[in-house]
Amino acid sequence: MKLEKDLYAYLWQNPYENNCNTYLIRGEVTVLIDPGHSRHVPNLFHQMEGDGISPEEIDLIILTHSHPDHFEGLEAFLNKPVKIAMNQEEERYLLKSGKLLFEMMGQPMPEFRVDFYLKEGELHFGKEIFYIYQTPGHSPGSLTIHWPERKVLLTGDLVFHGGIGRTDFLEGDSKLIKESIERMSRLDTEILLPGHGEVVMGREMVLQNFEFIRQNFYAYL
Repeated sequence: MKLEKDLYAYLWQNPYENNCNTYLIRGEVTVLIDPGHSRHVPNLFHQMEGDGISPEEIDLIILTHSHPDHFEGLEAFLNKPVKIAMNQEEERYLLKSGKLLFEMMGQPMPEFRVDFYLKEGELHFGKEIFYIYQTPGHSPGSLTIHWPERKVLLTGDLVFHGGIGRTDFLEGDSKLIKESIERMSRLDTEILLPGHGEVVMGREMVLQNFEFIRQNFYAYL
């Protein structure tokens, strides 16, 4: 689904099975954020093709974190000429505590590779400038991506429409997720793209969503 120029959202809407939202930024460097579960990648490709985008156009995959519903589908790209990036602390987590989450869910650890690590700071996709934020709490190496020019915030499982990422998995941290949420709430954002659920459109709606989270979740963190 095309949200606006060069920005596409593939929202997971099946209430009977878990998967993440996937986003695509098309440009000089075409970037896919969070491929989801392996078994759903063919459907993702079908939706992309419906928008006139070939999977072969993808230059870079960014993983906001390594939980199975965001990470497993990386398998479909290992033999393709794409670059793969995530946070180094998240890779450390994946190879230790994170792999236990796959076992808990009855899934084998998928094969993966990381071509380069993302840390906090500017990231240039051709002429477009993005900013990577380290936003731990849901997992130790979770990332949030801000596109300042377009005022777009891709939050992974940090915040959702009316909710936040859970912190009861191994190495989740309630204090850190609260700090991360507050940092991201101060960014100039008009489109909030979460890892699950609905897109939050409009600056006032984004601000209201952060305030709803403060009022309804902080007391339990």
